[in-house]
Amino acid sequence: MNEKILIVDDDASIRYAFRKTFETQHYEIIEAANGKEVLEIVSTSTPKLIFMDITMPDIDGLEALEKIKQSHPHLPVIIITGNGNMQTAIKAMRIGAYDYLIKPLDIDKIRFIAQRGIEMTNMKMQLDELQRKLLQKSASVETNIIGHHPRMQEVYKKIGVVSTTPDTINILILGETGTGKELVAKAIHETSSASGQPFQAINCTVLPETLLESELFGHEKGAFTGAEKLKHGKFELAAGGTLFLDEIGDMPENLQKKLLRVIQERAFERLGGNEQIKLNARIIAATHRNLDEMMKKNLFRKDLYYRLNVIEIILPPLREKESDIPLLAKFFFDKFCEKMNKKLSGISSNVLETLSKYNFPGNVRELEHLIERAVALERGEVLSMQSLPQGLLIDESNKSVNIPILSKEFSSAKKIIIEAFEKKFLLERLNETSGNVSEAARIAGIERQSFQRLMKKYNLSSEDFKNN
Repeated sequence: MNEKILIVDDDASIRYAFRKTFETQHYEIIEAANGKEVLEIVSTSTPKLIFMDITMPDIDGLEALEKIKQSHPHLPVIIITGNGNMQTAIKAMRIGAYDYLIKPLDIDKIRFIAQRGIEMTNMKMQLDELQRKLLQKSASVETNIIGHHPRMQEVYKKIGVVSTTPDTINILILGETGTGKELVAKAIHETSSASGQPFQAINCTVLPETLLESELFGHEKGAFTGAEKLKHGKFELAAGGTLFLDEIGDMPENLQKKLLRVIQERAFERLGGNEQIKLNARIIAATHRNLDEMMKKNLFRKDLYYRLNVIEIILPPLREKESDIPLLAKFFFDKFCEKMNKKLSGISSNVLETLSKYNFPGNVRELEHLIERAVALERGEVLSMQSLPQGLLIDESNKSVNIPILSKEFSSAKKIIIEAFEKKFLLERLNETSGNVSEAARIAGIERQSFQRLMKKYNLSSEDFKNN
């Protein structure tokens, strides 16, 4: 169905000129001769765009514009006039005009503005539909992405745009560990036309190269020692859905080359097989690593990067969207109160203030774990400071450290500070390495066994850090 454009002018020759302007543009042109007619049309059949004159009998263009904006605030209205002045232009734009044109009109400019205005209307409709779908699915699937910060609004817009693109359009999600990259991948999948198809995810850091290759491509029976039966890989299992390659920056170089070939040819073979199998899934890749630096060091293929990065989505760290921390804290608070069947009435203002000042190296995932722990430990009716780890009282906003003295007895006060430091240090290294204990110990400069003893002391499991 062609897009509707409404032309409003009491001069029939002007309406005819607009009709001729758009006769080869595949638009459906409808007309109105005054403000009263346009209000009747808009109330029954909303067009995608309106060109409207100011000087008309009964209801003039500015009055009609004001009424249209009350009922259809996002409908683009371009005001046209033969007697333009500063006051009229300012008034039109303040009321909500999309643009303001002075006669005589330029045909090319009219066509350009019409195209741009309709694209904006369609984009708004797509975003509204995305929000509706996300709200619908939030009760049944964990694709909730919480946040009102402007940078998160940009992420939502990107999700709305890419979810309508063909599955041959690959997406790269960048962001620190714990920012919710897999949630964004799931949201793209759930709001796309492939939402009823499989969503397959694999973390490129958790398996050695040979097993990772088998997991991706699958294998034929007898392909290698231990291959006792045919195995379908992730490329095949994703079918007409989505394949999410988490931590693509850690993919071995040999597999990077094979993945590039799959993307180029949209086909692959199982290990030990000769049959070409068509790839029918969208590929979404994600990483917390700096791929630009890795490419400079020849650790990541440039050709693969450009194939994956058709559309890029960057997730901000939690410390850069501080205003979302109370919102996220409340979301996780409600979630874990329900899960643990605890009747807590709310979160104290001191807790919210402390959380807002904390740097959160582990981002949203760290906040989630922190709230889960606090809800579990809270004995009162309100989530209080007593249930927070003592390490949160350390100010990370600058080089100086505000060390709280929480006991009058020296050894006890020292013990509290040391334990807070040790646990926070472990959390940062485990978050940084996605739960790879050997790598975390290497970065920390201590023996693996010593690192594991500290993890056991603070009841930390590497499994909690492996899903980015």
